[in-house]
Amino acid sequence: MQFDAIVVGSGMSGGWSAKELSERGLKVLVLERGFHVEPSEHYSDTLAPWQHPNFNEIPQDEITEHYPIQHRGVSYAVKSSNRHFWVKDDEHPYSVEPGTDYDWLRGYHLGGRSITWGRQSYRLSDIDFEANKKENIGIDWPVRYKDIAPWYDHVERFAGIAGANEGLDQLPDGVFQPPFALTDAELAFKSRVEQKFPGRRVIHARVAHLTEPTEEQTALGRHACQARNACSLGCTFKAYFSSLNATLPVALQTGNTTIKTDALVTSLNHDPASGKVTGVNVLDQKTRTRTTYSAKLIFLNASAIDSALILLNSKTQANPTGLANSSNQVGRNLMDHVSAGGVSGRIDGFEGLTIFGRRPGGFYIPRYSNITEDDKPYRRGFGFQGGSGPINRRPETQAGIGADYKSKHRQPGPWYIGFSAFGEILPNSNNRVTLHPTRRDRWGQALPHFDCSMGKNEEQMMNAAREDGVAMLEAAGCTDIRAAVQGLSLPGNRIHEMGSARMGHDPSSSVLNGWCQAHDVANLFVTDGSFMTSAGCQNPSLGYMAFSARAAHYAADLLADGTL
Repeated sequence: MQFDAIVVGSGMSGGWSAKELSERGLKVLVLERGFHVEPSEHYSDTLAPWQHPNFNEIPQDEITEHYPIQHRGVSYAVKSSNRHFWVKDDEHPYSVEPGTDYDWLRGYHLGGRSITWGRQSYRLSDIDFEANKKENIGIDWPVRYKDIAPWYDHVERFAGIAGANEGLDQLPDGVFQPPFALTDAELAFKSRVEQKFPGRRVIHARVAHLTEPTEEQTALGRHACQARNACSLGCTFKAYFSSLNATLPVALQTGNTTIKTDALVTSLNHDPASGKVTGVNVLDQKTRTRTTYSAKLIFLNASAIDSALILLNSKTQANPTGLANSSNQVGRNLMDHVSAGGVSGRIDGFEGLTIFGRRPGGFYIPRYSNITEDDKPYRRGFGFQGGSGPINRRPETQAGIGADYKSKHRQPGPWYIGFSAFGEILPNSNNRVTLHPTRRDRWGQALPHFDCSMGKNEEQMMNAAREDGVAMLEAAGCTDIRAAVQGLSLPGNRIHEMGSARMGHDPSSSVLNGWCQAHDVANLFVTDGSFMTSAGCQNPSLGYMAFSARAAHYAADLLADGTL
C-alpha cells in the first residue's frame, strides 16, 4: 500500500499528527515500536488497590532487578498491574557520561506516555517565546504566541481541558471545561498567600480531564472524570485525554489510517538527488524481519530522545553526522524540568471537613519570578503544583491494619497543604544524547549515551523555590512545616525531555524551522518535544499537541499545492 505520510510514534504528538493528516485526506501509516494496547486486557483501573496482590505494589526484588530507574522516577505511577506500560530497565539499557546521571522514564506501547502522563496542561506565553532573544541565551524561537494560539484553541477544544481563565500574561487563558473545585483549605491558602504576596496567584490546576463532555467527545465514548485517581492504570471512562482515547480513534474512523505495532524504526532513507526522505526502515520486534515503508511525508513523533536517535542513526555518505544535522544540533540542548522535592504544612480550621473523590489536580501557582518579582539572582522561574486534604487520609499517618485502620483514615481531622516546584532548565548545547560508539541493544541498535547536568541557575532557582514555599505556608498560618532536603532532581526525572532538534531561524544553528520542518529535508517534520527551543516552566505536552496539529496542516497544504 502506498502512503502519503508516515508517523513514527503513537503517543501524545503522534496521535495528533495522524488525526490531522488523515482528516485532510492523506493515507497515513502510524508506526509504533511497542505492543498493541487493548483496554479490556491492559487497563486495570476498575480494581481497587486492595483487590491486587501487595496493594498493587511491585515486590522490591523485582523493582531492583527490572525497574530501578522507572520506579525511582515515578513510584506513584509504576504499579504491579500496569508495569507493562513501563520498560524494564535491564532490557532497555543506556549509558551516561561518567560523573553524570540521567533518568529516562518511558514505556513502549500503543498510545505511549499519553496513557500514563500527569495531564497538567498549560500554554506557553510570549514571555517564554521571547526569553532567549531578550536574555541572549540559546537561540530565538522562530514563532510567537499569536502563531500558536489558534492551535492551542484547536487542541484544547478537542482534548478537553478542565480549568479557569485567570487573565495572566505568563499563563494564557484557554478553551476550558469547568475546573475541579478548590477545597476550603486551598481557598483559605489562596486568600492568605495572595494578600501577603500580591504578585503571586493560586489558581485551579489545568488538567486534561473532561468535566462537561462535548457532543464530539461523547460520540467517541468519552465520559466525565470520576475523580478516582486511577489514571496511571488506564481510564475505561476515557475521561482524560490520551491518543488511545481520542486522536487515534478519529484517525482510524477516517478510513485513511493504518497502525502497525511492534515496528521499531531504525533509520530513515534519504535521496541526495531530491533532498527528501523516501521512507523508513523498520525492524519487527517479534519476528526480527526488516521492512521499508515509503511515503511523501515523514513525521517523527517518537519522543525527543528516540527521534534524535533515529536521525543520528540515519547517517550516510551524504549525511555523515546524521540526517537533518548539518547544524550539528541533533541530540543537543536536551532539556527537562527541574524539581527539588516540595514543602508541606498543617493548616488549621478545617478539622471537621472531609473530601470525597480524588481530583486529578489541585492548585497551581504560576511563575512569578522575574515577572511580578524582579529581584531574583537567577534567570527564568518555576511554577508550583499542589493540593490539600485531611492528614488522616495519608497512608503514612496511621499505623495498623484491618477495620480499625480503615476507620481511622475515614475520620475527619487536621488538614495539610503541600506543593512542589517545577523549574525551567536553560538550553545548553553541551547537554546532549548521542549514539554509543560500541554498545548495542538486543535489536542491534546503538545505545543512547547521555551527557547532561544541571547548572548553577537551576540550583539557585530550586533553593529559592524551597524558601518561597516555606514563606507561603507561613503566610497561610501553617504549622509543622516541612521542606525537602537540598538537592535537585536528576535530568530526565521530570519526564519532560525536549529540545534535541530545536527550531530556529538559522539552519546553521537549528534543526527545524518554525513549522517543525527540517531545514535540510523539506518533507521531514519533527513535532514531539524535540522542537522546543527553550523549556518554559509549564508542563509541555499541550504545546506538543498544538505544534503537531499546526505542522500537520502546513505539511498537508504543501503536499496539496505541489510544493512537496
